[in-house]
Amino acid sequence: MPTPVLRTARLLLEPYRPDDAEDFVALLTDPEVGRFMGDGPLSAEEAGALFGRVFTKVYAEDLFDVWAVRRDGRYVGHAEVKRTDQVDGHEIIYALAKPAWGVGLGTELARALVRHGFDTLGLPRVYATVADANHASLALLGRIGFVHERDIAEDDGSVTRVLVAEGATA
Repeated sequence: MPTPVLRTARLLLEPYRPDDAEDFVALLTDPEVGRFMGDGPLSAEEAGALFGRVFTKVYAEDLFDVWAVRRDGRYVGHAEVKRTDQVDGHEIIYALAKPAWGVGLGTELARALVRHGFDTLGLPRVYATVADANHASLALLGRIGFVHERDIAEDDGSVTRVLVAEGATA
């Protein structure tokens, strides 16, 4: 099933378009946005290659749902719900551009992703993995019903928290 369009009070989540490449690369190369994502911000080349794989792999093979997040027609972020071995289940992943920070859009976006996981995908639980140092995301997810399940010790000495939401908690 292709990635569906989702709507919240202020956000539109829709499949990426080829003309989103510049915004996608800018988001994933931003040092402040990317500091808690995977191994940190991507290079422009890595982000561009990843954007290409959204079309050639993820959408072409219908692997998982991935969205461009828009507010008032403008690109403000990225979102995914996908199965990962790290949590042995489906994980929500999201990132917002700095101008979209601090006005509740992260909470709105995370709630939409969790609802999609429960209501559309029929998942019994939804996971999130968050760097222990990412206090804002940990607080946001706690507010919408995620609870700490376990920690993962990373090779660099940092800790990733595995959080889970059961049923329709969000």
